[in-house]
Amino acid sequence: MAHIPIDDQTRLDESELRVSFSRSGGPGGQHVNKVATKATVSFDLATSPSFSPDQREILTDRLAHRLTKDGVLSISRQGSRSQGANRKAAVEALISLLQDALDVPAERRPTRPPRSVKERRISNKKHRSRLKEHRGRQHGPHD
Repeated sequence: MAHIPIDDQTRLDESELRVSFSRSGGPGGQHVNKVATKATVSFDLATSPSFSPDQREILTDRLAHRLTKDGVLSISRQGSRSQGANRKAAVEALISLLQDALDVPAERRPTRPPRSVKERRISNKKHRSRLKEHRGRQHGPHD
């Protein structure tokens, strides 16, 4: 059984993935009507032993809009005319989705603008103000 790396500690057992094929939509002539090339990969997140309870909770929370009520995540791909290519693309999309959902962004540390930046901004404002003030005196309507 192959293990698919999700992050440094987590490996997903490929046997947990269910792959089904169906006919693709869209143009393709006779080929699209005869061959089932659309790949759908389903992964039962709710019962997966590959993730810790904490990871499962994070994934369930972040992917709630993509899960069925039973906790199954499904991804479909139909871009290629090949079953194998569509299967590979669907598995890659599923792995990418799981990795992105588990990725915790670094917490932003608030910073302050440097004094030089504040001074430059004020100096530019004063310069702009003087230009406009000067402009009004020279070409005013009631001189």
